[in-house]
Parts: sequence; C-alpha cells; structure tokens
Amino acid sequence: MDMTDQLTGGIGQELSWQIPLYEQFHRHPELGLSEHETSAAVAAKLAGWGYDVRHFGGTGVVGVLAHGAGSCVLARADMDALPVTEATGATYASSIPGVMHACAHDMHVVALLGAAKYLAEHRDIWQGTYVALFQPAEETAAGSQAMLDDGLAAGIPRPDIALAQHVMPTEAGTIGTTPGPVLSAGDSVRITVHGRGAHGSMPHKSVDPVVLAASIVLRLQTVVSRETLPGEFAVLTVGSVSAGATANIIPDRAELLLNLRTYDLAIRSHMIAAIERIVRGECAAAGSPQEPEFEYYDQYPLTSNDPQANARVTAAFTNAFGADAVYRTAPQTASEDFSRIPDAFGIPYVYWVVGSVPQAAYRRAVANGTVDADIPANHSPSFLPAVDPTLGVATRAQAAAALAFLAGTV
Repeated sequence: MDMTDQLTGGIGQELSWQIPLYEQFHRHPELGLSEHETSAAVAAKLAGWGYDVRHFGGTGVVGVLAHGAGSCVLARADMDALPVTEATGATYASSIPGVMHACAHDMHVVALLGAAKYLAEHRDIWQGTYVALFQPAEETAAGSQAMLDDGLAAGIPRPDIALAQHVMPTEAGTIGTTPGPVLSAGDSVRITVHGRGAHGSMPHKSVDPVVLAASIVLRLQTVVSRETLPGEFAVLTVGSVSAGATANIIPDRAELLLNLRTYDLAIRSHMIAAIERIVRGECAAAGSPQEPEFEYYDQYPLTSNDPQANARVTAAFTNAFGADAVYRTAPQTASEDFSRIPDAFGIPYVYWVVGSVPQAAYRRAVANGTVDADIPANHSPSFLPAVDPTLGVATRAQAAAALAFLAGTV
C-alpha cells in the first residue's frame, strides 16, 4: 500500500468519531474568546493521542508532537462561531439562541483533529515535529494576536511552514490553491466629522455635518475609480452614515463607517492616505470647527501564499485527490487573521479552500447562473457544509499538506 492509499483508507475510518464530534461542536457554538467547551474538548483529544498540550490567548490550544529530526509543521484551525441565528433545519442545529457556526469553523477543528490523530498513529511514515494550533476569535481578528501576545512565538517550537484551510461554498470534493494573494487585507475605519449644531430654522448658524458627510461619501468613490490603477483590486465601502436624531435639529457631528479590501499593501497604504486627505479637505472646505477623528479597527492582514510552498502543497493534493479535484482558485475578497502567526515567525505559509456544496447542486447553479441566489455563503444563517465528502476531504488535505513537508512526499 503506497502512502496515498494509506492516507485515504486511514482517514476514511476516522469519520466514525469525527462526524459525532462535528455535530456536537455545531450544536454548541461559542463566540470568539469564549470557546471554553470547544477548547477543553480539543485539549483532551490531543492529550489522549500523546501531544504536549499548551494554552495561549485564553482559549487557544496548541498540541506539539515531536518525532525525530526534521521539519516543523504548524497547522491551524479556527474555533469561533458567529452571532447568527441558524436557519438550516439540520438535526444538529445550534442549541444556542443567536449563535451559530455559520463559517464552518467547527468543521475546521474536527478536520485538524483528524489529521492530528492520523499523524500520531502513523509515525512510521514521517519524522519531524507537528504543531496543531486551534485559534480562537478569528471572526473578530483578535484571536491570533491574543495567542501571540500570550507568548506563542516563544512557547512552541519554531515552525518551518504554516498551513491553514477554509471550507467554502464551492463544489464539494474539490480543493482550490493559488500562489500569492488568496485572501484580502481588510480594514474598518470609523470617521467622526464635526460641525456646529443649530435649529433647522436657522441653518445659517450651523456647520452642517450631514451635508459634510454626504460630500465625503461622494468624494470617496473616486479613491478606487480615479486613484487606483485599472485592473488592480481595491474595494472601499461606506457601510454606515449616522448623524442627528430629529428632523428639525442640525447636529454637531456625523459618523461614517468604512471598510477597505486590498491584495496589495502599497495600494492599501495609498487608500488610507487618500481617505484621510479627502476627509480633511472636505472638513476644511465646510469650515468644520474641529479636526476629524479616525479610528482603525477590525484590521485583517493580507493572506499571501508562498509560491514554492504552495506548489509543494498543490502537488501533494494532486497526488492525494487526483488532478480533477485540484484547481487554481481566484483570490477571495474575504479576510482572516491566520497570517499573523507565520508572519510572527518569519516563515512561509499556505492557505487553501475546500468545497462543501454537493456536486450536482453546485454544477446546476453554475449552469443556471444562480450560484449567488441558490448557494448560501459563509456567514449566512442557511450555510451548512455537506458533511460527506467535505469533512473527509478537509481532514485528508490537512494530513497530505503536513506530510508534504514531514515526509517529503505523499
């Protein structure tokens, strides 16, 4: 039996415990930095398989399995749920009102546990060190930094490569990889502009922040349309504008909430500078009595795969799943905080996507041009991965990617 056959057969046998555990996690979701039951269950599993279990960032869990000389591979799964009310109708639907695993982090956890168990029980086919990292609070961009702030970089063996994956609403049984940017950098900005309040019957006594905010919203549209090279990716969304409370009072301030998405850090820097320039300029033109205020929050780093490491992982997936199952994915406009961990170590990383929609349903939606209408996306209250084959594929993918560095081949 070659390694690919052994991997396929061994992982397939693990679903008997993985599926009930996945349903347990899905039924009992926990929000970021409150993943106490999930964290305890993960730690117990890892300890039972012989891992050295360590804790960082409150609910973060790391299992270290050292097995001779060789590379050190870090594989990461996120654990937190979302403040979403589930509408899937699944028999194992969330039992927690207003909280749901709407982004498949429960599946990420169980898939990584499956790979961790497989590697613990098949040490004859690899050597080196395997680090299974279970991260809290990805949805708020706080979890990876919380683990780093709690000493992660000094508290585990230094990895040579980091790996992560995400279940997406693409065709089940497929895996998408790409060199370079795979997830965008994301930044949210809260901007407060100041005016001078007055009664609506005496507008001449005011500096109207509502009009000021409207001017800013219109002018901000030119950051992408007129200041970004055509063909380069950039998104600037004004998601909220708020000011005042009554019809006949001109308020003294307005608040705008912006969101930026970029694949290029130079473009990101230019956009931030342009936003501040435009806002300050409009405030000056309006005669604003006070400088505007900028607060940056929910900031996600760029996720950009190392080309050589990505090629190695892609070859491992092609060997394990067949060429028809592996494709080059387009960069996603979503964002995530995984890359802070490998960046803290100064190491390369690979991040890939795993499909979760039954083949017939997905291909029918593609043929009809109704993917957006018919296929619930991540964060939707109706998002629910097809357990078969998604869980098995995600588990095998974690194991195959790790073995590409621990054993040299799969």
